[in-house]
Amino acid sequence: MKNKANILDEYILKDPTNQNIIDVFKDEWSSKLPAQFGLSTSPGRSPLFEDCRVTWAEEMLGSFNNMHILELGPLEGGHSYMLEKSGAKKVISIEANTRAFLKCLCIKEIMDLKNVEFKLGDFVPYLQNSSESFDIVFASGVLYHMLEPLKLLKLISLVTKKVFIWTHYYDKEIITSNKELTHKFSDLSSFIYEGNTYFYSNQSYKKALNWAGFCGGPEKESKWLTKDSLLYALNQFGFNEIAINFEEINHPNGPALALCAKK
Repeated sequence: MKNKANILDEYILKDPTNQNIIDVFKDEWSSKLPAQFGLSTSPGRSPLFEDCRVTWAEEMLGSFNNMHILELGPLEGGHSYMLEKSGAKKVISIEANTRAFLKCLCIKEIMDLKNVEFKLGDFVPYLQNSSESFDIVFASGVLYHMLEPLKLLKLISLVTKKVFIWTHYYDKEIITSNKELTHKFSDLSSFIYEGNTYFYSNQSYKKALNWAGFCGGPEKESKWLTKDSLLYALNQFGFNEIAINFEEINHPNGPALALCAKK
């Protein structure tokens, strides 16, 4: 029988440092921190605290200064940090993954974030129950984790006139030609939402669910919309100005793009 961890192992018996805070989640980080903080996040490689997609979003959507922003799925607080640095008056940031949420709180402490409020829970019921409106909704890395992506897009459209989205999308030719990806996806299917037809593939997380730093959705699978279905849906929900950038058809996890959409 495997011995249970000794509770005394959870104590840190050395000088308090920010690295101690980071190391609570050692080997679970996805992001790397800006060099000036002098902190090591293992195995984090993604530069989400210095992300040119956020800079581009501000160019497309207008200054974030004094804005009231809703952030869906902050992961580890990288974009939250950038939004505050850009002068956002208030950022409400909602994370359902408990370990990701706690990492966000670590970042809030280390970087002394004053205008970001992290909330633990599901942003879908939050949107359904919200009477607030937001200057911008920031939805990076969440749409392709949804079982009901059209529902999320519709809910976003009810609370804002401006949205930033970064997401993967399904492209049959690209996915089926990649042996590292094709086994995770079902055949192309269609469904009807509010009288319109959309196309998607079911994606399965498979082995990714075994990593303590897993940052996908709350179910074992999700729906990836095709690019055309994504853009069509945004038009149907009133976003008639759409700019696309950072498209990576050869992204190792599947084709991806960033977009800014306005009503």
